[in-house]
Amino acid sequence: MKILAIGDIVGRPGRQAIHKFVRGLRKQYGINLVIANGENAAGGFGLTVDTSRELLGDGIDVLTSGNHIWAQKEIIPYLDADMPILRPLNYPSGVPGRGYLLTGKTLVVNLIGRTFMSNYDCPFRSMDRLLEEMDPKPKVIIVDFHAEATSEKVALGHYLDGRVSAVLGTHTHVGTTDAQILPGGTAYVSDIGMTGPLDSVIGDDAEAAIARFLTRMPHRLSVGKGKIALNGIVVEIDDNTGQALSIERIYREVD
Repeated sequence: MKILAIGDIVGRPGRQAIHKFVRGLRKQYGINLVIANGENAAGGFGLTVDTSRELLGDGIDVLTSGNHIWAQKEIIPYLDADMPILRPLNYPSGVPGRGYLLTGKTLVVNLIGRTFMSNYDCPFRSMDRLLEEMDPKPKVIIVDFHAEATSEKVALGHYLDGRVSAVLGTHTHVGTTDAQILPGGTAYVSDIGMTGPLDSVIGDDAEAAIARFLTRMPHRLSVGKGKIALNGIVVEIDDNTGQALSIERIYREVD
């Protein structure tokens, strides 16, 4: 099977790229499942019900998230409903939502890192518990690891190598060039990259972001403008073994 994973969608520009490209990419690559990180899709900060429905209507099957999942309060009741939206598995127990979703024969898992982030539960041990509890355990398992430190991402990739089909990094909005298949058969990349405005500071208006760095004073950030691009990763997986056969970076610019 083939899975398309799309990096952090930022605001309306990111949603425009999804609308323009996802259905065509599904057809071009014979994609069976589309996963996208949507936690910045609503004005650059969080998810709303309307933006979620828009993205799902444009060909995305599962929306993952991260540290901004609580930014738009209206989405919280829907995290326990039927919409295929995930929050990181390793949030403390008792918070709304779910950290994994079985769709068809594929398990999609959302984890969040701790290094330079916050005091979440351990993503390594949280994943261990999930894999131990799943019975039967699906062959195809995809992990969106929403983390800041490349060291933590690479470490988790090797930790889960041979136990999951893919570990795909999100959060930094800057795509990395280390897409590979690890020795145990797990596809890995440190960061898929951003889907949104290129003429920006990781999706935010450049002037406001620069002012923050220059003055150390708060400046309201808005979504950047200009050229728009989609960043994604296509992983081909052996349905019988769950091992990755290939991993390919996808990049498309909106004309």
